[in-house]
Amino acid sequence: MLQSLRSSESRVPAVNSRPRRGPSKRLMGTKQLGATEIQITPIGLGAWAIGGSGWTYACGPQDDRDSVAAIHRALDLGVNWIDTAPVYGRGHSEEVIARALRGRRERPYVFTKCSFPWDESGTVVNRLRGDSVRREVEGSLRRLETEAIDLCQIHWPIPEEGIEEGWATLAALKAEGKVRAIGVSNFDADQMRRAQAIAPIESLQPPYSLLDRRIEDDILPFCERERIGVIVYSPMASGLLTGEMTSERIANLPEDDSRRNDKQFQEPRLSGNLALVERLRAIGARSGRSPGEVAVAWTLRHPAVTGAIVGFRRPEQVDGIIGTGRVSPHDRELEELEALLACSRWGKPWVR
Repeated sequence: MLQSLRSSESRVPAVNSRPRRGPSKRLMGTKQLGATEIQITPIGLGAWAIGGSGWTYACGPQDDRDSVAAIHRALDLGVNWIDTAPVYGRGHSEEVIARALRGRRERPYVFTKCSFPWDESGTVVNRLRGDSVRREVEGSLRRLETEAIDLCQIHWPIPEEGIEEGWATLAALKAEGKVRAIGVSNFDADQMRRAQAIAPIESLQPPYSLLDRRIEDDILPFCERERIGVIVYSPMASGLLTGEMTSERIANLPEDDSRRNDKQFQEPRLSGNLALVERLRAIGARSGRSPGEVAVAWTLRHPAVTGAIVGFRRPEQVDGIIGTGRVSPHDRELEELEALLACSRWGKPWVR
């Protein structure tokens, strides 16, 4: 069994594939995602928030018309991938993406996940059993209105004893052509080694920001050695580093916004985090960049990072961050930020 799964590393012919030439107004280059044939732009559209309200990890109310407009704007400006998950709105995020992509001549890559199904009452659970993973993937295929998922990732390694069964099932789904590439999210290096013994990991999706640098010591070096592509999430710390957050706005977040329970949005950390935002604002102001652009560009400077997931809720937000994809890793502002981190209390920032 293991040998047959490992042999599935050979490229499965793409099902229902169309060339990803990208919009004519390409504003960014692309980078190969690990050892796959997927070439992605530095910025990808994160679809957590567009799942809307009414589920366990919601990010507040969201208008579907704004979501569709934001997706269209991102694609028109050159973004060529979207990251979502079935759990985002219990399927709603995937449905909105499918709606936004209907009739588009050039379809972007769409990445989704598994391991967070919900029961009949709508309660989200953690599950990595083979039959559950297969049901999730088939549900995503239906909601996304596609015959093959470009990249499917195990969302969380929970329960940990299910890693091998869940990963073997994803590898089998790839061999069947229902998934083109397979990856993991929120795995540590030891958990990735366990999966690698069954089938190669093609991507990792970890949290990474100025406020959460835990992956730098072990995980990023491991991914570089193993040619695992890295797409980081929360590069602006769930919006905290955008420059748009204030103490007052955070105090008035909707009751179902999960950020209300995030310690980074609470004292005593909040005041220090907002002070860091002002330093980012000062660093970026000289070149017309927002604090959020500087924060995202900082994550992309690491050679192991292939791309960063940015959540856009409205089309005007896309214009405010898209320039990040053109910032050089050796940009003077990023070098200044590194110097700031090295000699200040943010050198080893608080982590989640």
